[in-house]
Amino acid sequence: MEISYSSHTKICNQAFFFLPINITHFSQDCIQSSNAIKMALRNFVVLGIILALAIIPSNVMGQQCNCKPDECCSNHGYCGKDKDYCGDGCQSGPCYAKTNDVVVANIVTTEFFDGIKNQVPASRVCPGKSFYTRDAFLKALSSYPRFGRVGSVGDSKREIAAFFAHVAHETGSMCAIEEDNRKKNYCNENKKEYPCVPGKFYYGRGPLQLTGNENYGAAGKALQFNGLNSPELVAQDPVLSFKTALWFWTANVHSVLSQGFGATIQKINGPSECKGVDTKKVKHRVDLYTNYCQKFDVDPGQNLYC
Repeated sequence: MEISYSSHTKICNQAFFFLPINITHFSQDCIQSSNAIKMALRNFVVLGIILALAIIPSNVMGQQCNCKPDECCSNHGYCGKDKDYCGDGCQSGPCYAKTNDVVVANIVTTEFFDGIKNQVPASRVCPGKSFYTRDAFLKALSSYPRFGRVGSVGDSKREIAAFFAHVAHETGSMCAIEEDNRKKNYCNENKKEYPCVPGKFYYGRGPLQLTGNENYGAAGKALQFNGLNSPELVAQDPVLSFKTALWFWTANVHSVLSQGFGATIQKINGPSECKGVDTKKVKHRVDLYTNYCQKFDVDPGQNLYC
C-alpha cells in the first residue's frame, strides 16, 4: 500500500513510540525525519522511567520505615499493608495486634535489672556489668514500642520474663559482652544476601549473643548500621547492643510466645540444646524464666521445655 510522506512520518512516529524497532526496516523518508525520531526516542525513555517507578514495590521505597499513616513497619524495617507487614513482628503503624497499657519500665525496675547482674560474684571479671544498663535497655526499647505490650498483662509479663531469662543465660547474668570463642568467624557463605567481609568475625555479641553474618546483615539493615563491615559495634554501643537483641526477638521469637517458653528456646538455640541435646542448659533457661515469672507474679504457662 502506498502512503503519502506525511502519513508515513506519522506511522514512523507511532512505531518508534510503542515498539523497539529496527530503523533499517523504515524507508529512507522515515529515517530522514530526524526530529520525529528524536522526539519518539525521548518519549520512549520518559515512558520507561515512569513505568519503572510505578512497578517499584512500596516495601522497597519505604525501607527506612518512615511509613505513611496507613502503612505498617514490618519487623525487617519495610512499609506495607498486608499481614507480612502488619502481622507478627509489626513494629509500628496499624498493626493487627493492638498494644495494651503495660509500661515495661514499671516491670523492668532498677531492682529487677540490677538483681540479674548482682548474681555474678564480686571476684569474677565481668565486663558486662558496666556495659549493660537499664538506661541503655530503655533507650533501645523506644525503638520497639510493642515489646512486652501485646496481649494481656500476663502475656506482657511472660514475654519480658522470657526475654531476660534468655539474656541472663546467654551472657552469664549480663557479664559477657562477647562470646568466649572469638577465633571462629561464623560465616555462612550460603547466605548470599549478606556476604561475609574478609577479616570480620560474626561471633556472639550483645544481650542475646547475635551470631552469624545473616543476623548481623539483617540487623544492620533494620537498625541502619553496617553489621557486615562493623559487627564489633554491637559490643561497643550498649544501646545498639540492646537494639539488636530486641530486633532478633521481634523478628524471630515473639511470634512463638503463645506456644510456651520451650518454643522460644527452640528459636534461640534449638539445634544445640533441644530434643535432649543439652538438657542442662535448657533447664537453666527454664529455671531463670520461672524465677522471673514469680518475681512478676504471673503464671509461667505450659510447654516450658523443648
